[in-house]
Amino acid sequence: MKKIGLILSLLCLAPITVFSQFEEVGPIMGNPHLQMKAKQKQVRANAGTFDSTYIYTTDTLGLPFFDEFSTNKFQVYEAGVSDIDSSQTIYRCLDLGNTPLPLTIAYSGQQTYRITVDIANSSTVQTELDTIQIKIGDLSSYPVTHITTDVFPPYTIYDTLDFVNDPDTVWMTNPDIFQDSATQLFTTIDSAELIWLDDYAYHNYSMAVDPWSLGVVTFDGLDENGFPYYLGSTITNYADFLTSKPIDMSVVSASDSVYFSFLYQAEGYCDPPESIDSLVLEFYAHDLDQWNRIWSTEGVALAEFKHVHIPVVSSDYFKKGFQFRFKNYGGLSGSLDHFHIDYVNLRVVGIGGYADTIVRDLAFSYPLYTLLDTYTSVPWDHYKNNFTGKMSSDVQVVVRNSSNLPQIELDGTSEIKYNSITEGNFVLRENLLNNGDLNYLPMTTYYSFHDFSGADVIASPTGDRFDETKTGLTEEFEIASYVTSTTDNSHTINDSTFTKQEFVNYYSYDDGTAEQAYGPTGAQSMLAIQYTPYEADSLIGAMIHFVPTVEDVSNNLFALTIWDDNGGQPGNVIYEDNNFLPRQPNYEYDRNIFTTYYTIDTQKVAVNGTFYIGWRQFDPERLGVGLDRNIVNNDKTFYSTDFGNSWSSSSIPGSVMIRPIFSTSFDVVLGLEEKKAEKTKLARTVIYPNPTSNSVSIRMENGVYEGAEVFNIQGVKVLETASSTIDLSNQPNGVYFFRVKGYPETHKVIKQ
Repeated sequence: MKKIGLILSLLCLAPITVFSQFEEVGPIMGNPHLQMKAKQKQVRANAGTFDSTYIYTTDTLGLPFFDEFSTNKFQVYEAGVSDIDSSQTIYRCLDLGNTPLPLTIAYSGQQTYRITVDIANSSTVQTELDTIQIKIGDLSSYPVTHITTDVFPPYTIYDTLDFVNDPDTVWMTNPDIFQDSATQLFTTIDSAELIWLDDYAYHNYSMAVDPWSLGVVTFDGLDENGFPYYLGSTITNYADFLTSKPIDMSVVSASDSVYFSFLYQAEGYCDPPESIDSLVLEFYAHDLDQWNRIWSTEGVALAEFKHVHIPVVSSDYFKKGFQFRFKNYGGLSGSLDHFHIDYVNLRVVGIGGYADTIVRDLAFSYPLYTLLDTYTSVPWDHYKNNFTGKMSSDVQVVVRNSSNLPQIELDGTSEIKYNSITEGNFVLRENLLNNGDLNYLPMTTYYSFHDFSGADVIASPTGDRFDETKTGLTEEFEIASYVTSTTDNSHTINDSTFTKQEFVNYYSYDDGTAEQAYGPTGAQSMLAIQYTPYEADSLIGAMIHFVPTVEDVSNNLFALTIWDDNGGQPGNVIYEDNNFLPRQPNYEYDRNIFTTYYTIDTQKVAVNGTFYIGWRQFDPERLGVGLDRNIVNNDKTFYSTDFGNSWSSSSIPGSVMIRPIFSTSFDVVLGLEEKKAEKTKLARTVIYPNPTSNSVSIRMENGVYEGAEVFNIQGVKVLETASSTIDLSNQPNGVYFFRVKGYPETHKVIKQ
């Protein structure tokens, strides 16, 4: 019951969306993209002191202040020795005149004594040594406040009256008060293009639904390093902040019609904020040293982006040093209660500014994820051997006209670049981009699909494809795409988008970023992802992107499994891990970082045509594989809860982040030998119920049952029987492994 209680309490922290009885999707508990970077951040050179750290004096910006987040404009704090403007060394111990004491000084914080021993009279007198007053400072944080403190000599004096020798002084080995210093380094920020002071909120291109341009900033319950503010708690409070640099507002006044505007969206592809959650905007009155709430909204389920337009009227804000900040109120235990903002704009709009709420921009909403048919990546040797017909005929392009007027635009273009040199050109035809409209209608998002398989080629050295003559084991190309309006389009930076097309040793459907955690539920349930490779080859494992979620399942077990095809669904098992060598989810930290699970002994499993790769899980909990919500391939995702006898196609939109690894060109690197996998129908052992409190039954499919052996978690055999019903009532609760005689597989059973 304790385990059930824990699950229920955690569910209150992070709600799960259940699309069917046996598959779930829920929020992730961390941001792997940021967590990798956190390891590289060094706040202090010496632990427990501010020594060799920097204090930054920020620059002041002028109007207008604008960011549509197509690029990252967060201030970077990476000053080096050459950037130091000045320094200040602070000493821990000062005399009462504030002069640093010598480096050799040492004192005790406890009273010390002079002990006089009279042997003749068998008496001992203990006299306190004189108190000394100095000033002591705490060097763990800057600035330092020194406090007058009573200290004592770091020794004890022993004086024996019966002897004429001098008194003995016994010094402390490690006195607790000693001189120390810390040097604070000062530097000035002068980066007008970097306009945000902090990076607690997350700049990204994938978490919002139908953004008005490339890039948003997302607020959730994770800190700047991608970790929960308070993991495992039910605490709700203010979480992320996004703070502007100081702005010189002294040159304008309320009569100039200064307006602050922005867009916001709740939820997006992430976790919906509840009504008690909120997004808040505050203005800073410099002379009063005071933050004031200007606007807020409560949490709601997914909605379109909304526009907020606020006049700045108080004289408190028309000062040099004005700032504003956004902050969110929500759960602090993970990637929860999401809000997204875009198009932040502080400007003078003049007469009639109250009505000037228009963004006036034609922009990409998302990058072009891939030019390949179906996949975001394939092995380079597979492509170069089979390049014909592998370019996509329906590349999705999403653009938006955020103006209140129609936009007129010429054809856009996409280019394939290699080492920054353009090798291919494709036209993004206007009549497709605008869905056949005469122009781009006001306040409209356009989804269009373009033929990169040959029909829309402009001219290129390699024609309609990536250049297959390149000789590397892996290759990387850049996709650069452009659209340009001939009418009012004042923000041109988001008229272009850049994506990397990688050819490595795996197939993938996803873009490398998980928005949610996915998986089937139920002990012995199975997850299988469908792939159809360009050519026959051999698998050597899978790359899987597990993400931490509501419940830590990193100790749960699964068996890597590969199936052949049976009419568009998983068929026979052609590879499965031995149950005595089960796998466990491993959480990796960074975007596009996966854990590689090789087949046992790096066995090569031959596949020819459609196959499926995934797992059979031992435990009932969802394992939490990353789900990319931006690229929809759930028709390639299958799950089974009855030992593979029947399969269901996933109803949850997205791409599951499991990538099959192929060997071929890597044989010379890996030193592998071919091992053909049998495709004969395998015998299947069904053990039920599992978990159990007493006994279990064993049923064989496509095989003959001749008895079983039962081992405990230490590998000790505790039972051997020919019966198909096995009584575990005399065994302690725990994990047991069953081995059916005559078959190599082992099966995990839980007694509880």
